[in-house]
Amino acid sequence: QVQLVESGGGLVQPGGSLRLSCAASGSILGIGIMAWYRQAPGKQRELVATISSNSLTNYEDSVKGRFTISRDDAKNTTTLQMNSLKPEDTAIYYCNAELTTDWGDTEYWGQGTQVTVSS
Repeated sequence: QVQLVESGGGLVQPGGSLRLSCAASGSILGIGIMAWYRQAPGKQRELVATISSNSLTNYEDSVKGRFTISRDDAKNTTTLQMNSLKPEDTAIYYCNAELTTDWGDTEYWGQGTQVTVSS
């Protein structure tokens, strides 16, 4: 079964750091764009960061300079390093990836991990 599994969420004080990880598992032939989204209470899901298959990155304006997305294709993982966290970063964070399997290219989502920034 092909799936994405996130880890690393939790409670952190403002100004602190968290590192989110996402691992793709199953019969995967290739991975395209990997991304992190977030959804705060009462708000729509928004794109936080993306990384292409050749490691080009893009970030939502509010996280530029604070968050860093990376990938390790040997391990089928992506990581979101989050520094200088603010209360407004509180949300459920979702991993997203384009995975190539025997059935073709499909977009997959992880189950989400809660990030809470509060004193």
